[in-house]
Amino acid sequence: MRCHYEALGLPRDASAGDVKRAHRRLALLHHPDKNPDCPEDATEQFKLIQAAYDVLSDPQERAWYDNHREAILRGGQDGEAEDDSHKLLQYFTGACYSGFTDSPQGFYAVYRAVFAGIAEQEVEGAPSAEELTFPTFGHSGSDYQTVVHSFYAHWQSFCTHRTLSWAERFDTRHADNRWHKRAMEKENRRACERARRQYSQLVRQLAAFVRRRDPRVQAHRLHLQQVNAQKHQRAQQLQRQQAQRQARLAMEYQEQSWVKLSDLERELRQMEAQYQQEFGDGSEERSSGEEDGLGEGGGGEMVQDHDADDHFFCPACDRTFQSVKTMRNHERSRRHRETVALLRQQLEAEERELQEAQSGQELPPSAPRLSKKDRRKKRHKVFTDTPASPTDSDTTDSDSQSEAESGQGQEGSSGEEGGIVGQERGGREQDGSTQERAECASQGE
Repeated sequence: MRCHYEALGLPRDASAGDVKRAHRRLALLHHPDKNPDCPEDATEQFKLIQAAYDVLSDPQERAWYDNHREAILRGGQDGEAEDDSHKLLQYFTGACYSGFTDSPQGFYAVYRAVFAGIAEQEVEGAPSAEELTFPTFGHSGSDYQTVVHSFYAHWQSFCTHRTLSWAERFDTRHADNRWHKRAMEKENRRACERARRQYSQLVRQLAAFVRRRDPRVQAHRLHLQQVNAQKHQRAQQLQRQQAQRQARLAMEYQEQSWVKLSDLERELRQMEAQYQQEFGDGSEERSSGEEDGLGEGGGGEMVQDHDADDHFFCPACDRTFQSVKTMRNHERSRRHRETVALLRQQLEAEERELQEAQSGQELPPSAPRLSKKDRRKKRHKVFTDTPASPTDSDTTDSDSQSEAESGQGQEGSSGEEGGIVGQERGGREQDGSTQERAECASQGE
């Protein structure tokens, strides 16, 4: 067997460009058409050149060839695979077969015999009695799915069942003692496991090497490319048809007269003009209504809203409530009663001032502005001494005022003129009297 580097006339450190240029030059030189005088020799030389280029042009195959170059050239006689009767390393080249035919020296016959021999050795060397089955390589007309695919799927994941006892390094019969024997057995197991791993990897690499050159695999790959191209063309055609259909629908939709913007604007203007003719604009009526309402003291709607909120609004405390219950609880509170009493006193004072102004009497000087603390004390004092509201037919005389300031409590009915309620110190007023005071405060406002 000739070295690939020698076949191309290159050193072992040649670059990929050098390999390509040497192959082109030698292929033109030894091509059978260029050598009509000796076509057989030219054909053999051309096959060697082509096989060398196939290995050295692939970086992975070239690296593996460099690591196993000596063993391949010797046919496996002096390498680690010396127990392999078929010398697997010599089949990692295209020179071991002649053409992709079913002839005895053809591609299919040679590799079918190689893998059949490997399978026979596996069956004979298996330590267990289990039955092992291996797929066949087939021939040039074998189906890809049933034969070719199953064959490469099995052999590319191959793992040997042989013990490979020839790889043992020590003879345990010569051990001096049992500890020495155990150490020797351990080293032998490691060596056998290493040999099994290397042999399995060698068979898997051979299957990959054959698969890359199998015409059936290349034909199936070309078929898949054609199918994918057809699918891609069909998908593009469907996309174009869908785009055309959408464009046609868009054109038909734009041609609809009832969706045109001009027609919609015209209809809207007509509807607006008709509405103005029937009902008017409404702006003048609203402005006149607002002016009339302001002139009449707030308008009917404002009065209605105010009346609706009277049940939930306390005018004395200037607070709003969400329900009648909270309003009633507020009316029973001490703070509300104090505020009502102070407000009643202020209203009575203003009424007296107004009466004196109408009668021509001079008004007393206005009281100075009280602080917040003084106002709180005064409100508390007024609450403790709260007079009853006078009736419409009577007015408060000077005697009743002096009695209210001195704190003398007198009981009086609603019919008596100028009656006042007695002092209430530290007690809580009843609900009826509280509501009467709130009503009096609202009447005073």
